[in-house]
Amino acid sequence: MKPTETDFGRIGDATITLFTLSNSNGMQVKIMNYGATITSVQVPDRDGNLTEVACGFDSLEGYFSENYKANSPYFGATIGRYCSHIKDAKFSLNGKDYQLAGNGGGNNLHGGTVGFDKKIWSAKVVEDSPDSSLEMNLLSEDMEEGFPGNVAVKVLFSLNESNEFSIRYQAKTDAPTPLAVTNHTYFNLSGFKNNILGHSAQISASRRLAMDATGAVTGYVIDLEKQPDNLSQAKIIAEVHQEMNDGFEHYYVFDKPVFKFEKVAEITCAETGISLDITTDEPGMLFYTGKYTCDSLRRESGHAFGKFRGFCCETHRFPNGPNLPGLAGTILNPGEEFNSMTKYSFH
Repeated sequence: MKPTETDFGRIGDATITLFTLSNSNGMQVKIMNYGATITSVQVPDRDGNLTEVACGFDSLEGYFSENYKANSPYFGATIGRYCSHIKDAKFSLNGKDYQLAGNGGGNNLHGGTVGFDKKIWSAKVVEDSPDSSLEMNLLSEDMEEGFPGNVAVKVLFSLNESNEFSIRYQAKTDAPTPLAVTNHTYFNLSGFKNNILGHSAQISASRRLAMDATGAVTGYVIDLEKQPDNLSQAKIIAEVHQEMNDGFEHYYVFDKPVFKFEKVAEITCAETGISLDITTDEPGMLFYTGKYTCDSLRRESGHAFGKFRGFCCETHRFPNGPNLPGLAGTILNPGEEFNSMTKYSFH
């Protein structure tokens, strides 16, 4: 089905448009061009009832409330120029030092003060696609947020008849630059009837990257054999939280060849019967269970979005990659094309 468009409000002189992707099963994905942000994902449960499974708001104003701005959960947003933490908000490239915004406790977080999530993207419906598809484009200018190079970014959102929602990222640059892009949707497969602690999670990874006290990865790799956070076999999230005495904010390194497109994770809610499979060509994923999410945030319908009420599967290049030499895919060079794809399959 061809995506539909509605007026979602204004930011200054710019009109923000909400696009709705849909299929014949009733599944819908709503995306606005502010931040290339997914605002809603509705999927059928085991009984065919359409169920909202994503954190977001039904109005543009929801993304500008004081509570939302203070908590900065990045609901549904496209993240860049480099996602996750860059240690001490700085890096060196080709003998030159670059200073970034220390917007994450002294680290650079999710691209800085005004990252891709706070940009107005150009958007157009893809007319010749067999799926319900939308293309968004952004030019990130040289030294924007401290990053070198003019980077042209394209994101293609597609929904097919098998309830598979795909996001493909492409980018080109005119100067060497760090680049890592992801989507920051929080899911709750219970339809927000409950928190996500009863969900089961399986991630095909036998290693994860260690993080320091600031949230930046150190480069040290942890072997997960016999560790409570080993999710190579499905486990109930609450039980692992209890063993760890903490929530998840873990970057898992997948047990697959780097940049091979493979299924890497499955999250299931027994209550609704909804399962989400993650398939990606990225080397790893930050699995986050919303341990810092503000309890006062809720959708206009009343869905509560607080602590442990949504999980993220942020597939992307290695966090703090610009400060960890030798990692594949951290730096995009002129003449190359950045390509990344993640598919979210609901069943």
